Order: sequence, then structure tokens, then C-alpha cells
Amino acid sequence: MNAGGEMPLAVVPRRGALRFLACGSVDDGKSTLIGRLIADAAGLLDDQAKALREDSRRFGTTGDGIDYALLLDGLEAEREQGITIDVAYRFFSTTRRAFVVADTPGHRQYTRNMVTGASNAELAVLLVDARKGLVEQTRRHAVIVSLLGIRHVVLAVNKIDLVDFSEACFREIERAFTAFAAPLGFESPVAIPLSARHGDNVAARSDRTPWYRGPALLRHLETVQTGDEAEGPFRFPVQWVNRPNGDFRGFAGTVASGTVKVGDRVVAEGSGRTAEVARIVTFDGDLPAAAAGRSVTLVFGEAIDLGRGDLLADPKNRPTVARRLATDLVWMDEVPALPGRRLLLKIGAATVAATIARIAGTLDIESLERVPGQALGPDGIARVEIETAAPIAFDPYGDNRATGAFILIDPATGGTVAAGMAVESLDRATNVHHQPEDVTPVIRERAKGQRATVVWLTGLPGSGKSTIANAVERRLVALGRQTMLLDGDNLRQGLNADLGFDAASRAENVRRVGEVAKLMADAGLIVLVALVSPFRVDRARARALLPEGRFLEVFVDTPPEICRQRDPKGLYAKAARGKVANLTGRDQPYEPPESPDLALRTLDLDPEQAAERVIERVLATPPA
Repeated sequence: MNAGGEMPLAVVPRRGALRFLACGSVDDGKSTLIGRLIADAAGLLDDQAKALREDSRRFGTTGDGIDYALLLDGLEAEREQGITIDVAYRFFSTTRRAFVVADTPGHRQYTRNMVTGASNAELAVLLVDARKGLVEQTRRHAVIVSLLGIRHVVLAVNKIDLVDFSEACFREIERAFTAFAAPLGFESPVAIPLSARHGDNVAARSDRTPWYRGPALLRHLETVQTGDEAEGPFRFPVQWVNRPNGDFRGFAGTVASGTVKVGDRVVAEGSGRTAEVARIVTFDGDLPAAAAGRSVTLVFGEAIDLGRGDLLADPKNRPTVARRLATDLVWMDEVPALPGRRLLLKIGAATVAATIARIAGTLDIESLERVPGQALGPDGIARVEIETAAPIAFDPYGDNRATGAFILIDPATGGTVAAGMAVESLDRATNVHHQPEDVTPVIRERAKGQRATVVWLTGLPGSGKSTIANAVERRLVALGRQTMLLDGDNLRQGLNADLGFDAASRAENVRRVGEVAKLMADAGLIVLVALVSPFRVDRARARALLPEGRFLEVFVDTPPEICRQRDPKGLYAKAARGKVANLTGRDQPYEPPESPDLALRTLDLDPEQAAERVIERVLATPPA
């Protein structure tokens, strides 16, 4: 612990604004401390002081004294219960620094709000009741603070007056926290004994703790130096395309980290294309440069295709681009996280479909060890592997909080279910970025005079996928269209010969076929895929590879009993004799599409009629 003395105020340099949060268990005195801090640091106007006295008489918990917590607890429910429910932000300043403070809830069921308050903070004031010492919620908040990349922590041992200003009590709590927090890697942990209610060591050092030689809380907050996001690599998530008229086209957003100047070249991580910054536009006029935190519109010297969610970066210091990544999650939903659960991942301004692939280990709050787990319950913290439907650009959270943080959203409810921190890419190919091509898929498509599309036929073995796909291709070729048929059995004899038929192998089978189909569609072909592809999440992943409207999911809807009767390859008969394992529809589940682009009920259609339905859809839209 840093127990250095206070720096004379006259030599304390003016520092940038500090964003910090106060957290800890319920009733540890967070709101009281912040209220007191604001009142002592900035003072209260007469009307504010009068309102506080009146509120203290009506709602206060301090007898005849002023209840400073009421400066923070704005919600009526909080006042009635005497707890903090929502995150309360307050702004105040001294002659040395401006502050944005988040008062966060202490109850475990409001961990979501605590995470929200911590997400943008640079420092955490972690309160402990001197009478109770470290409790589970103290440890939980310390871990979350660490995961969220906050490197500067104040251990505020509050209510020191209720233990007779005991140095022994303070030192014991300080030692316990030091031992517990050592693996969390805080850079500047400082322990301060204080009484928020009476103001001891809040704004000035107290005479009632003569054994304490460190700074008062306010002085520490005025002088602590945290990181500078402007020193990081340039990152700019595009929020929207600013095009008020035909003469102006800019890309609006906030510089997440680093600095950008007029004349700099930046790269769009989605396309890999670069462009030179011609103007940095703001409401108050153009700027020569913009640093982290500044909202601007960038105008480029040459045309570049960008949209909401694209990430601009320094071409010589680019973020990681991957589909599979290891993450740390703080789970906040009542429904536990399970492998296979499909969600939306929002990072920066980009939102992509994502799947929980594996829970690598849940974190034991007491021991800080990761233990095996198959599910993650509310308020649980775990290392989780996630797969996204499309590549995402990110930085490891430890390197860049601005581009390493994300949230997971339940697509059914729209609610946030988890806060996440990217740890690393799990893709084996690293430091690989998209190389722009001069001949684009649109150019290739126009050269062929057709709309490139992937037609994905899915259904049970024996449902008729391959028969219909062959009929479709035969008739399209007769019409002069350029096609390619990717049949599952044929691919199993080459590209996918190394794969089995367990669930993981089937997922990899679909992934490879999806990638090949995309490449062929990029070449301008109409691609027909005939593949059982039993799981919805795998088909959704293949769909996400292509632009909207370029993937047609066709459900060949044939009842299982009819498939068994047809059994064109004898698979059902072999499975019945134990000669074939993992046959979809018999030994493994089949998940039919919930909303296919086209459903073909083969009991009502013969193969030629079904093919005609597919062709009508394929040819309905002209090339771009």
C-alpha cells in the first residue's frame, strides 16, 4: 500500500478529469461518502443545503444530522429502502481536477448496474465497513473492477469511528485486502481509514487518526495519475454515415483511442481499404487533429465504402480480426449461460450474431481460481469462448478498453445478458487482415449477368435435397446461368474427408462448406448446397457470411417416415443394423428451419415442381 504523505496543494499540478466509481457491499456507506465528498470539495448552494436538511428530516438515517447519502439517492424507492438501486452519476470539481463519480449499487442483484458504472471508470473506491472487514461482495466487486481494466483502487475503510479509530482494525483489513488483491494486478492500491458520516480523512486528514500518514481521499483523487487513452493506437468505430446532401459524405463517430490528424491514412478493418483523412469536421468548425473522446466526422480524400459498425484504425497498428475469441464474461441474466446459446454480440457500433461455444472455467471469488463449469449463473464470472457469425475487429481488453469491451444481448428480449471483455483470438491465423481486391464480387457478378446467390438446401437424409439440387442446376445451366453444386456426400470424399459425424465434426463440415460457397458466390456463381446441416446455429453462421438477400435457406420438408421408406443410400437400414452411427434424425437431432426462405413439402411436389419453385426465387432478383 502507498502510505506516502500528502503533496502540498501549491505544487499539485492541474490534472485532467477523473472518472471513478464507488462500490462495495450494501450499507458500507458509498452514497454517504460521495455526498460528503461533493459537499466538502465543491460546497453546496444555499438552496441545495436547505433541501438536503429537509430531506434528511424526512428520509434520513442519521438522526438529527445531515444524511449526505440523500444527495445521491435520487430514486424514491432508494430513499424508502435506504439502498442504492440505480447508478447515480455526479459531477463536481476542485481547483485541481474535475470529477465524474458513479455511485453503484451494493446488492448482489444489482451487479449489472455496478458493472455499468465501472465500465468507463479509471479508478474505483472500494468501500469496506471497518466493523465487518472484507465480505463476499467486496471480493466480487474487486474482481469485477480488475476484469474491467481499472488499475487504480482506493480501499476506503469506512466507519472507522465505529471501531474507535482503531489502527489495528484498519491494518488487519489492509493486510487482508493486499493478500487477496495481489493476483488482480492493481497498480496503485491505496488504503484510507475514514468516516464518511463525520468527514474524517474525506477532504482533509483527520486528527482522530494520527497514526495514518497517507493522503485524505480527496487529495489522492486530485493527484492520482491514470492512463491516457490518447496514447493508444487510433481506433474509430463508425457510428453513422453523415450525408446531408450530394456534396458531402463523412463518417461520424467518437475517437475511441489514439489520435487522428488531417493527412493520416487509416484502414477500414472490414474491407481492408485505406484512405487519407482530408477533413476532421465538428459543429464548431474543422480541426487539424482529434484525440480519444472527441466526437467528429471524418471526410476522406478518396471514396471508401463504410457503414455503421466499421472500425477505422492505424494501418501500421491494426486490431485483431477473428470469429473465435476467448472472453471474460460477467453474466447478468437469470437464465444461465450454456454452450450453444445464441446471442447478439455488440462491440463498438457493430452487432453480430454469436454463440457461446464453451465455458472454459468459472471464477471462484474466494480463491480467484478458475474451476470447470458447464453453465454460468447470474452474477457469475467465467472465461468463455465465443464464436461470431462474422469476423469482428477488437483489441484485447487489457490493451485497449475502448475496443475490447462488448455486451451480449438476448435477441428475443433485447436485454443485455452479459458484459464481456475480449481476451484473445482463438483463430490460429493471427495478424492476418483482409486484402482488398480490385475486381470485386459485384464486378464479377455483372460480368456473368446474374445475381450471385447461395441456395442452401437442408433436410433429413433421404428428404430429396440432392435430387432437387441437381434438377435446379440442370435447368439453370439450360437457361445460360453459371452455377456450382456443392453436394455433402461429394465434399466428404475430398475437402471434408477428415471429418466424422459427431456434432463438432458436423459443425466444422458446415463451416467449411459455407466458406467455399461464399468464395464461389464472390466469383459471381449461383451456388447450390445440398447438405443435411442439422443445426440451426451452423446454418445461421453460413448465412451470416453473405450479404443480406444472397443466402436462400430452402427446407426440403419430408416427414421422417417417408425418408426411412425412401432410404436411397441405405443409411437408415444400415443404422438399424448398427452399421452406421450418428445418423441425423435417428441417432442425432435435426433442427428444422424456423423461418426458411422457402419450404418444399415433397409430399405435395415432385422434384421438377420443387426445382421450379427454387428457380423462381433465384431469378426473381436481377444482378446488382
